[in-house]
Amino acid sequence: MKITLLAIGTKMPAWVTQAYTEYASRLTGSVVLELKAIVAEKRGKKASINKLCEIESDKLIRAIPKGDYVIALDVLGKSWSTEQLAEQMENWMMSGRNVTLLVGGPEGMSASCRQRADQLWSLSALTFPHPLVRVVLSEQLYRAWSLTQNHPYHRVGSL
Repeated sequence: MKITLLAIGTKMPAWVTQAYTEYASRLTGSVVLELKAIVAEKRGKKASINKLCEIESDKLIRAIPKGDYVIALDVLGKSWSTEQLAEQMENWMMSGRNVTLLVGGPEGMSASCRQRADQLWSLSALTFPHPLVRVVLSEQLYRAWSLTQNHPYHRVGSL
């Protein structure tokens, strides 16, 4: 199964790229994680936040591969434990479809983007910097995958 992470923003600090790549590369065999970074719109003093959000959301929607199961990361989405994420991942694998995860820009994503999603997922009630979301996502996907594979990476009681 291929998981495509569609995320707004192309200029990430080196530590983000390094950490994301580390966890993404640990996924082997049955699951592949691929990042497709989408150029963010320029933000200026006179920029309309709503317009920026709409444009970036449209870019996300257009970049979704055909036939993929789409999950938008949104604070209003369902929160999963690691074990629940592992169950979700097993369901995704059994469905025979690839998965696309949508991460909006600093202003989030439009209602049309959330409506396009088959599911909404909340990483946390906390607000994370968008670069950190890539790292958290890749690590949690690897952790969930390791559970499905009975790999020792995830240990009960660990943080």
